[in-house]
Amino acid sequence: MAIGLARQANRLNQEEVSIFQRIWRPWAGGMMLVLILIAPGARLQAQDDAGPEDLSPAPVVPGPALSRPEPSADGVFFADVLVRGQPVFQVGSLTGLSARDRAQIINRRIAGLLSQAQELGTVAVQVDENRQIALLAVNNRVLMTVTQQDADDFGLTVEELAQQWADRLNSVLAQPNLAIDVWQRLDSTTRQLIDDTIELLPSLLGAIVLVGLTWMVAKGVRRVGLLWAEQTEGDRGTEILIGRLCYGGVWVVGSIVALGVLGLDFAALLGTLGLTSVAIGFSLRDVLSNYISGVILLAARPFRISDQVVIGNYEGTVVQIQLRATTMRTYDGRLVYIPNQQVFQKSVVNNTDSPVRRSDVIVGIDYEDDISQARQVIVEAVMSVEGVEPEPAPLILVQALAASTVNLEVRFWVNSRRQSFLQVTSAASQAIKERLQAAGIRMPTEIYTLKFREGTIYQIKSTSTAN
Repeated sequence: MAIGLARQANRLNQEEVSIFQRIWRPWAGGMMLVLILIAPGARLQAQDDAGPEDLSPAPVVPGPALSRPEPSADGVFFADVLVRGQPVFQVGSLTGLSARDRAQIINRRIAGLLSQAQELGTVAVQVDENRQIALLAVNNRVLMTVTQQDADDFGLTVEELAQQWADRLNSVLAQPNLAIDVWQRLDSTTRQLIDDTIELLPSLLGAIVLVGLTWMVAKGVRRVGLLWAEQTEGDRGTEILIGRLCYGGVWVVGSIVALGVLGLDFAALLGTLGLTSVAIGFSLRDVLSNYISGVILLAARPFRISDQVVIGNYEGTVVQIQLRATTMRTYDGRLVYIPNQQVFQKSVVNNTDSPVRRSDVIVGIDYEDDISQARQVIVEAVMSVEGVEPEPAPLILVQALAASTVNLEVRFWVNSRRQSFLQVTSAASQAIKERLQAAGIRMPTEIYTLKFREGTIYQIKSTSTAN
């Protein structure tokens, strides 16, 4: 049996070395040759530089010489051997095999034993005096090899270290009860969380400091953007947009840098965003369309806050312009929220974009009255109304020759606000009517002429007499 275990150990050691050969770099052979050539000189130099406590003669150990443990590429000197997720002990690296790779091989063997249905036996220790190694085996399967290098790392003999590790494995491999298993798992998870927190503590502190700096810089940039917008734009909606864009842009850059400090792989992040962008675009297309339309509206500024506009079937005063919707208060006091996508797609009539606005009034006079005199009276009446702009001057046009009246179109300019526009137009219409009546110019209603054929009058008279 011992011979079979020794052969199995040789096979497993060869497996460990083969893994190293697959992962090591091509120039490892040349480096090993250089180390072999300079090792004697380095050893003599170390003896010359050592202190008096280091000059005691070292025991001569038969077998191949083993180098001191070297950290792997990630700086790991020792790695945990795990049973059911619980760390039992740590193993170091060997020549040609890192501590992490060695622990993974041992953990895979233990997991394979635990996955089998047969009952586990006791972990046995088989010492090979000639090779100065010890084998830990269970159920005639070798779990690991304890070398002289391991004994030197922990300051014990090979046999003592092997027996210590075997006792720990025996205590852990025994099936625990539920309470012990739960406690072990909680303890393992807590230890792992503490270790990860300690390892990530510099990154976390750096990210927190960076978030604080981002917050202060974002507030400063937003303030500068608002001041610049107040000096150049003069529109409150555009000022708010510029401030928000500056604030959000700084936060985006700061968040990316903070995630980089935490070790985020941006290539993986971009790949994930690329895979999900189509789904996000379809699910949020209406919301994104409203926000994009809001940005365009705030940048193009077809209307501003307090402007009186007509958007589709709604007419009123613009109360608020947000990135998602435009708020309007209609003239009858209702508050309407219109999505920016609809605002962007519909025609917008801005009644107050200019300070003045033209109003029209139609007046009909009799055919026998003097049109020139009527024009003069109408101009005097319109100019006497408060709120009518003197420039451009009122304009009176012959609009149509109707059946019984000559229709005159009176055009004059008033303030563009709706209340002023309606009030001034009403006052002008009243003044025109009163001035025309005072001047003796008639404004007849529509007159219709009825023609009857011969005999129709007599038939009507006879019918009336009979009744």
